[in-house]
Amino acid sequence: MITAFYAGLLAILFVVLSFRVIAKRNQFKVAIGSNGQVLLERAIRVHANFAEYVPFALLLLFLAEYSGLAPVYLHILGIALIIGRLSHAYGVSQQQEQLKFRVFGMMLSMLVILAAAVASIVLYALRTGWLL
Repeated sequence: MITAFYAGLLAILFVVLSFRVIAKRNQFKVAIGSNGQVLLERAIRVHANFAEYVPFALLLLFLAEYSGLAPVYLHILGIALIIGRLSHAYGVSQQQEQLKFRVFGMMLSMLVILAAAVASIVLYALRTGWLL
């Protein structure tokens, strides 16, 4: 299961992002919300954005893998997803936001979701004769 490998790597990144939020909450003594602390707000959004996009991307990767997508393409998509999420996290985490990293990260993440979705649809169509 190639998707399991990338899910494991991304789970580690999720935990790191979680600990960054916890550290910022401790630093600014904020239990709920952000109390207007920009760096805490940014850490929260990086973590939340990850939680919003990565599970769906992994589900689509799994479905593409289960449908028979070639391993090389799964690795390309998995690596792209990791690079995209790291780029997004770096860009958004900066107080002086690095917009190019944020945009690049989101573009890669969306590309992975789109490519895995199209692959799943095409593989289904080929397997069932729907396109013929």
